[in-house]
Amino acid sequence: MLKISVIIPCYFNELNIPVTTKSLLDSEKLFGQDVGFEYIMVDDGSKDNTWGELVKFQQEFPEKVKAIKLVRNFSSTSAVLAALQYATGACNIVMAADMQDPPELIYTMYTHWLKGYKLVIATRQGRDEPFLQRLFSNATHKLAQKFALENLPSGGFDMCLFDREVKDVLVEMNPKHSYLPYLLMWMGYDFVSIPYQRKKRELGKSTYTLSKKIKTFIDSFVAFSYMPIRLISITGIVLGILAFLFGAFLILSKLTGFIPVAGWTSLMVIMLFVSSFQMIALGIIGEYVWRGLEASRNRPNFLVEKVILPPGDES
Repeated sequence: MLKISVIIPCYFNELNIPVTTKSLLDSEKLFGQDVGFEYIMVDDGSKDNTWGELVKFQQEFPEKVKAIKLVRNFSSTSAVLAALQYATGACNIVMAADMQDPPELIYTMYTHWLKGYKLVIATRQGRDEPFLQRLFSNATHKLAQKFALENLPSGGFDMCLFDREVKDVLVEMNPKHSYLPYLLMWMGYDFVSIPYQRKKRELGKSTYTLSKKIKTFIDSFVAFSYMPIRLISITGIVLGILAFLFGAFLILSKLTGFIPVAGWTSLMVIMLFVSSFQMIALGIIGEYVWRGLEASRNRPNFLVEKVILPPGDES
């Protein structure tokens, strides 16, 4: 029997788990008898009763549910990487636990996989979210599309399907401080996009705060683009040319008596401008150096506290 692995990272999803799991089981009706499912649910360090709900789901369907609890909150991508260690399906589907990504898309994605696509993504045509959140998400996506990953589809995506071959590459890579959708685009496999309208979260409150969004944005740029470093170099060259021209102007003006001796105001403005640029440049370089240091330490992306597997499963 062909098996599909459905991977769902969970973080403060106590209220969503019962609704999501019921919807997942209902979506199985779209498939024939020759297709089986395994659900790999990962509690990414939640402090509510998310783990308790996952245990209930596993006990109700012990043959098809794998429940994993991480020691603390690492990240959604780390939770997915943890799940991939236990995934045995011919293809893998990653989706959120908050029902913003409809499970009905699973069948459509599966049909494209049967056509030979190793990567199928559900691209957001719109977001039922507050204006400021949409503005930030769209702006960061456009920047990433422009300067990091040109093949990144418009609208972005979270829900995706990828082949076992892609899964094996991800597990072998064991990427540090990365963002799964951008990592999949970087890999360069041919893909097909399925447009959909991202729904509003009905239960619970999103824990994907602004600070986490900023961290994801920085991680994505540092991991997939050298544009910030290149921008520092270009800015430094431009400032050097301007400084040379201004210095030549001052010397010529001094010799000809065109202007009097410059005062403290202009000198302090120039010093503050150059100093601020240097501090920003050091900060950007520091981001790259820190991530290089973290990669050299080779620490694990996640730490597993508990695992509940189906009877007889040794994966």
